[in-house]
Amino acid sequence: MRDDLLQIFREKGALLEGHFGLTSGKHSTVYLQCALVLQYPDIAREIGREMARLAGEGIDLVVSPAVGGIVIGQEVAYFLGARAIFTERMEGKMALRRGFAVKPGERVLAVEDVVTTGGSAREAAELAVNMGGDLVATASIVHRFVDRPVNPMDVPHHSLLQVHAPAFDPDRCPQCGAGIPVEKPGSRGIK
Repeated sequence: MRDDLLQIFREKGALLEGHFGLTSGKHSTVYLQCALVLQYPDIAREIGREMARLAGEGIDLVVSPAVGGIVIGQEVAYFLGARAIFTERMEGKMALRRGFAVKPGERVLAVEDVVTTGGSAREAAELAVNMGGDLVATASIVHRFVDRPVNPMDVPHHSLLQVHAPAFDPDRCPQCGAGIPVEKPGSRGIK
């Protein structure tokens, strides 16, 4: 599915090139805007089906960090026959709101749209584990990396598309050095 998915990102204008601030705080010349792909329910459904197939069976709960993971988390949960909940930031920390809870012993899959450092997926997964869940795996549509893919947790990580993309600390960013303005297409902007 890798080549097909990359082509879908291109067709939907979701593979962006420029100067971007990532959720991780790093800067990059490449940005994958999953929301532009997931706005098409038929595509979101197919991506969810494939991610659920990779995750396997026996998942009770899909937990996703807001905002990026909500849509794909719901789709993956649909195909797994699982519940879907999402975490939100409150005072800088991931939390469950809206009456969401993790039942002790529930088998959990943490789902994110794009993983770079794995920070948001890790926070959502750790929250579920701290509430008594049993983390089985993590998954993402896109796993972007600089040197090698990073595993967010000490469990298997599944992704449909791995993308090698440069990422720089802002003080070492060539685009910043050249005076090119930073775009903030993500949900948390730049740190």
